[in-house]
Amino acid sequence: MLNPADSALAAALPDGVLRELTPAYLEEPRGRYLGQAGLVAAPRNTAEVAAIVRACAAARVGIVPRGGGTGLVAGQVMPDGPAPLILSLERMTALRGLWPEENVLVAEAGMTLQTVRDAAAGAGRLFPLSLASQGTAAIGGCLATNAGGVSALRHGTARALCLGIEAVLPDGSVIHDLKRLRKDNTGYDLRDLLIGAEGTLGIITAASLRLVVPPAATGVAMLQVPSPDAALTLLSLAEGRMAGGVTSFELISGQGLAFLAEKLPEIRQPLPGAEWSVLLEVGLPEGLPSDTALEGLLTDAMERGLVTDGVIAQSGQQAADFWNLREHLPEGNRRIGAIASHDISLPLSEIAGFIRDAGAALAGHDLRINCFGHLGDGNLHYNLFPAAGRQRGEYDASRKALSRLVHQMVVDRGGSFSAEHGVGRLKVAELAEWGDPARLAAMRAIKTALDPLGIMNPGAVLSQAQD
Repeated sequence: MLNPADSALAAALPDGVLRELTPAYLEEPRGRYLGQAGLVAAPRNTAEVAAIVRACAAARVGIVPRGGGTGLVAGQVMPDGPAPLILSLERMTALRGLWPEENVLVAEAGMTLQTVRDAAAGAGRLFPLSLASQGTAAIGGCLATNAGGVSALRHGTARALCLGIEAVLPDGSVIHDLKRLRKDNTGYDLRDLLIGAEGTLGIITAASLRLVVPPAATGVAMLQVPSPDAALTLLSLAEGRMAGGVTSFELISGQGLAFLAEKLPEIRQPLPGAEWSVLLEVGLPEGLPSDTALEGLLTDAMERGLVTDGVIAQSGQQAADFWNLREHLPEGNRRIGAIASHDISLPLSEIAGFIRDAGAALAGHDLRINCFGHLGDGNLHYNLFPAAGRQRGEYDASRKALSRLVHQMVVDRGGSFSAEHGVGRLKVAELAEWGDPARLAAMRAIKTALDPLGIMNPGAVLSQAQD
């Protein structure tokens, strides 16, 4: 039974928007947080989103926006404080328009990333954002967190792929800015302000998305490299030889392959036992066959000592198998059970030194390190695991100190402790500690100006005490 306050709010909401509060609305993928809620509302259109926001503002009830629920920093769950209303975009899944000749698609926020990609493909175009969770992740959530993924090297993060947005602000007003323009210098860019704000400044309800023409040929290779230094030199060589055609450049450690061999032995490994390897994908224009280009790169790289072994995919299935391995690295990690996971980014020239020095600094803590990720854009997932034969619980007392050590080394090298997953609620303290003071002050001023009642995703990004 609802309490009187929730009953009053429910009566003020549009008819037919309430949903049953099931455990799925309160969960996040890593199981670190369990959310709470008084009500769950699933609006059917932007007008209903605006009405819900106005009702919550009048009742002083917090709102936690929810897309596909795939976020990894607890931005979609609120475990503490007064129970919020969960505003799910699950019913707002319409494709509002598609203009292949303009390379533009307009999608509602609840449409999954995979559905967006499929719609683009059906028109002979490509929406380049690609994530392992794309079958579930909603495009609104991808924009709210400024998702990265495996193609950011060539196409940028979600922000770079968005031309315009429609959004509901904390007072219930609607920004109608679904423009399909590449150039629009008409004042402050509210689109970029809301993208990456994790629902703390408003709720994105639809977006104009930038499409691209798919490459005429795509090539994929798995290459064994002697070190991260060699991988970075290989990246520079590949970008020079491929004339901007490098789409993805993923670093894979031997520890990650060992976890897969232990927990997912059915995953085919083209280079089993490699201490370091790279998954490379290139997309090239007509007239430059990708397999020929990759063969030339492999020969050149081996002559320079940058590659010690390699396999070039000879079919679409083999390429898919290579990517299947990469996409199952997180699942292998999950089955082992991490002590601490870190989504970090560094200047490219600092990466090899960080991997070396961080490994040395952690050597005395009796653990295993799986370092992998999007090397091409400087984004690594640097995850710590119990030593063989030990359990995660044995590290509970040192978990926070280990993460702080990793993040401090990243910050000292000019990097970021949050590369592509966002801040959410998991990294609020880190942002307060390491964020630039002037930047944080500006963020708080913007939050106060747009959301004076503090109802939009309370406690995410900025702590409620600072809001």
